[in-house]
Amino acid sequence: MFALVDCNNFYASCEKLFRPDLEGKPVVVLSNNDGCIVARSAEVKSFDLPMAVPFFKHKDFLLSRGATFFSSNYPLYADISSRVFEVLSRFSPDIEQYSIDEAFIELTGVAENRLADWAEELAVTVKQWVGIEVSVGIARTKTLAKVANRQAKRHKQRVALLLEVRDIEQELAAIELTDIWGISRRLKDKLSRYGIWSPLDLLQADLFMLRKKLGITVERTARELNNEVCIELEEVQKRKNIRVSRSFGVATSEYSELEQALTTFAAQACEKLRRQQLLANGVYVFIRSNKHAVSDFFSASAAAGLVQPSDSSFDIIAEVQRLLARIYKPQYLYQKVGVMLLDLVGRSHEQQQDIFGMTLELSVKRELMSTIDKINLEMGRGAVRFASQGLQPRGWKLRAEYLSPKYTTCWEDIPRVRCV
Repeated sequence: MFALVDCNNFYASCEKLFRPDLEGKPVVVLSNNDGCIVARSAEVKSFDLPMAVPFFKHKDFLLSRGATFFSSNYPLYADISSRVFEVLSRFSPDIEQYSIDEAFIELTGVAENRLADWAEELAVTVKQWVGIEVSVGIARTKTLAKVANRQAKRHKQRVALLLEVRDIEQELAAIELTDIWGISRRLKDKLSRYGIWSPLDLLQADLFMLRKKLGITVERTARELNNEVCIELEEVQKRKNIRVSRSFGVATSEYSELEQALTTFAAQACEKLRRQQLLANGVYVFIRSNKHAVSDFFSASAAAGLVQPSDSSFDIIAEVQRLLARIYKPQYLYQKVGVMLLDLVGRSHEQQQDIFGMTLELSVKRELMSTIDKINLEMGRGAVRFASQGLQPRGWKLRAEYLSPKYTTCWEDIPRVRCV
């Protein structure tokens, strides 16, 4: 038995959390550089405004409806997410974090006649302790738990259970194929060639035909819709790459600004690497101009392997700077750059040692990086940084005109209560 717990309108809910004056009012959260709408409160969804549309095209309409806008505040969202998952861990040790606002929970030991009460208690506790509303879908497979969660949201319920065949068939008949976990628009078109137009058709399809014509992944999805567990809980998701990239608020051709941005992104990627106890075997760097400037568009990238797997910001930043020097051309205005750490392995992974490597030097680097991480955790990101990161972001800084305070992660932004 699986539960899928999903935070409702997560980014918008985080913004409302410290703004009680926005209760019941429309709120939208914008993407990097305030470009597109990436999150909508329930009130905005009632306007039939789709996701990922350009903000500037709908700004006047939203203003006329009394909407409030927010730039993406990722430190706030990540911290609220960690608080939600801390509460979930009190209800079960068997948790798979699927995304920043979703988790699968395996319900070992929960009696079937107590499932609804268990889920209701979980949702109420998260709301009381963190302030975030969640929906809980419960079924015998992860794919059906996703469907049940969608059912709960559609009917504005905290909890939905999909256990009986009749209820499953009724729900599958009411939704689209693309509402099924793992079914993309492209795959939907492929399925239609074989007479599969709805989730109910997929449930009733011939499994041998599905595997032969469409592959084992589609067959597994069909089996999951038939209450057969094919996708187990993954307690730790294995990552192959870590990527940090940004579009600039103002395009730039200055080498020093590109180097500053890429060094900063590399340092952030290395922090993530060390938090997850991983090492990188390679580094990839890309730079590109405005993709809409077709007549003068330029894009370049380069990759390099590391002598041995590393999580050291010293090693990775040095490689990033070498790659930038190789691909940079001064005649272009660059709009987006990024760093990707490749072929990740666990720290315990057996490694081929560099014949010229110095064990003491590696030990000192690791100890130094650990100390820097501890200082930045206590004093705030960037308290200790590399000189090539610069003291302040320049032209490459993101545009964020509607950024809210970092209420829970920055001392200066902690809400103040005045007693009268």
